[in-house]
Amino acid sequence: MSCYFRHLNTLFAEAGIQVTPANRKEIDRAFHEIMGVAYKECPATWRKLKLELADEVKRKELIIKLKKTIR
Repeated sequence: MSCYFRHLNTLFAEAGIQVTPANRKEIDRAFHEIMGVAYKECPATWRKLKLELADEVKRKELIIKLKKTIR
């Protein structure tokens, strides 16, 4: 689960999200949902996430979606 989290510290900081053991699964599910990938398909999710993160506009949109999903 969440094999790609170690690459997202900057994104989490920008979104104001603190990853904890209690919310890790929720965040992982949110990424899968936002990327449109079945849950627990980490490699597919990470491939799509990398593309989103490479584009500044898509990155900002991702942060907005993540903030709305994670409480």
